Amino acid sequence: MSFSAELRREADPIFEAIFQHPFVQGLASGRLEKEQLIHYVKQDYEYLNSFIQIYGIAISKCQNRKDMEMFHQQISFVLNSEVHPHNNLCRAAGVAYESLQGYPLAPSAHHYIRHMLTAAHEGTLGEIVAVLLPCPWTYWEIGKKLLKEVQPDPSHPFYDWIHFYGDRTDSITTMFCTRLDEWAEAAGEAEKQKMKELFLQSCQLEYGFWEMAYTVENWPVEMEEARR
Repeated sequence: MSFSAELRREADPIFEAIFQHPFVQGLASGRLEKEQLIHYVKQDYEYLNSFIQIYGIAISKCQNRKDMEMFHQQISFVLNSEVHPHNNLCRAAGVAYESLQGYPLAPSAHHYIRHMLTAAHEGTLGEIVAVLLPCPWTYWEIGKKLLKEVQPDPSHPFYDWIHFYGDRTDSITTMFCTRLDEWAEAAGEAEKQKMKELFLQSCQLEYGFWEMAYTVENWPVEMEEARR
């Protein structure tokens, strides 16, 4: 069994919990509250900005152009492609995408981003990919599952979101898994254990991100900046 397949097996209870999360089920049914969609987009916009920063950190640690190109392509994907599912949710919520940018991070998003940035600054390239991988992997599996079970037609409010992640994130997941397996073969036991810990923690934080969006989580004491 490959290292990435082993990670997926160990993370299976978390993946299954994500599939059953009420926000994900709301994407399937087409029924989510406006406030939930808005909160998700606000937080995911900032989260993806951090993804770009982490890809940049990864590039600074690369020893060859093949790896540099891999991370560079993902920066382009976030900037030029991943705006489409955001726009779909904004249309469903009846708001302009541009109006949801630049908001403070909610606690769960803040924790997830700091978790990834710490791994990026302190870790190896294998550890960076391990901490990032649950995002594209869980979204790809959510998209595939919803495509199969819902079979949405264009009238479904989240048709574009479901098709985007079901159709377009398989190559990212496969590429990262392949490269992670290569790094794992050369890594010592301590590094592989760290990769596993980072991967599983990110899976848990993916679940927490959905929960944050569904409950419209915010900081316990409201501040003026958050009301703007």
